[in-house]
Amino acid sequence: MKADQIRESLVTALSRRRFLRGEFSAEPGVLRPPWALPESAFVGRCTRCDACVAACPTAILIAGSGGFPVVDFARGECTFCGDCARACAPGALDMAQPQPWQLAVRIDAGCLAAANIVCRSCGDSCQSAAIRFRPQVGMAAQPQVDPAACNGCGACVRACPQAAVALIARSEATIAA
Repeated sequence: MKADQIRESLVTALSRRRFLRGEFSAEPGVLRPPWALPESAFVGRCTRCDACVAACPTAILIAGSGGFPVVDFARGECTFCGDCARACAPGALDMAQPQPWQLAVRIDAGCLAAANIVCRSCGDSCQSAAIRFRPQVGMAAQPQVDPAACNGCGACVRACPQAAVALIARSEATIAA
């Protein structure tokens, strides 16, 4: 094995701080940039140079824990332009992957429509029409998510005045369902 291959196989997603605190699992809820390699490979390749953060035209990429880039959909949406992946010299972001990421929309109980207040901000901002509103007798229309139509752009997250919309990994969404 080459030294690089050995290094990559030994690298884990743990920061020194998390290791010393006894937090041995991957950081919960961390969303990496689009086209990110699987977590252990991403952490092994990412040099924390912030080239992807600087290249993002919508400024949704920020330096997260340990300096690794994360997505903050409260800042905006992803246009899937690919600038971040093209700026990534170490190859931690790989546009050869079939999809930029596997994210699903989750609408929490804090949704205004659930409190019978008319609000369609998330649906209005969804260009792929993945969030639609089903009329209800005697109450506000309720949001319904079409997971197949959702591309994970995150436009709905910033649009929600209650911060009741989140994007999570599709694997977490299946477990929660």
